[in-house]
Amino acid sequence: MTLEEIYGPVKDDLKLVEAMLGQIAGSDIPLLSDMLEFALLNVGKRLRPAVTLLSGKFYNYDLDLLVPMAAAAEVLHIGTLVHDDMIDSSAMRHGKQAVYRKYGVNNAILLGDYLFSRAGSLAAMTDNLRVIKRFSETLMTISGGELREGRVGFDPCSARDNYYQWIRDKTACLFVMAAECGSVLSGCPEGQVAALKDYALNFGLAFQIIDDILDFVGDQSILGKPIGSDLSEGAITLPSIIYSELNPSDSIISEIIIQRRKELVPQAVGKVRSSGVIDDCRKIAGQFYLKACNSLEKLPDCQARRSLAALAEFVIDREW
Repeated sequence: MTLEEIYGPVKDDLKLVEAMLGQIAGSDIPLLSDMLEFALLNVGKRLRPAVTLLSGKFYNYDLDLLVPMAAAAEVLHIGTLVHDDMIDSSAMRHGKQAVYRKYGVNNAILLGDYLFSRAGSLAAMTDNLRVIKRFSETLMTISGGELREGRVGFDPCSARDNYYQWIRDKTACLFVMAAECGSVLSGCPEGQVAALKDYALNFGLAFQIIDDILDFVGDQSILGKPIGSDLSEGAITLPSIIYSELNPSDSIISEIIIQRRKELVPQAVGKVRSSGVIDDCRKIAGQFYLKACNSLEKLPDCQARRSLAALAEFVIDREW
């Protein structure tokens, strides 16, 4: 299925989310408006808004509540990317310059802060205390996860556990927020809210592992960034971790991470590609995918449930 087909049950409502993002970009401050348009519009696949809306499809589908929440999830996501690119010194995002490279570090910091605040105001439009609380907890989790990762050295014995915690805090928690808030706003029973949260957690973990795989084997023209970018930026991802576990006498990964020997990145990418590690990583992502789909079995059988299952499959098979 194409992404457009998967989004079928909420296709028209995603246009409302897009329109809301367009309104946000229309600031009366010219520089801010230009930066918002650059960061917010015509980028990404809108996965988090789609999960919010699809999670709201099981009971009372109230667009007055769900559209602002879906927009909040996307604005929060974009805000984290703006800050992440500065932290990681990433040059590219979605095939174009990172915001800080185009507008400067100071402006990018302020834009990220503005996006966090604007996302919070969108979440507050729901007038739902649980949703507002979940939003603020998610922002804390993301920020805390980045700080935790910055304090963790490369220890092959604990690297895998640290990695799973990091991607849970960095990526999966935003999907969990989207699913929980969408289901809560539609009045789902607590058992089904829990099922959607479990789906979103495993979906998010699978998504990030595939993302990290593609950093080694993807098509640079599709990804919009150079192959090996994560390793070059000092990020320890699952392919590097498993390679180090299987090859304890090879110090190339630790040399890149600890000694910052970026010139070794192409060699490390080649070693990971030829080692069978990528297949191991895909199997792990597949296990999280199966867990996500199993969680959906606890939900009413409807088109939204089928779309969530298809979305997980789409993410596992993606090349972007």
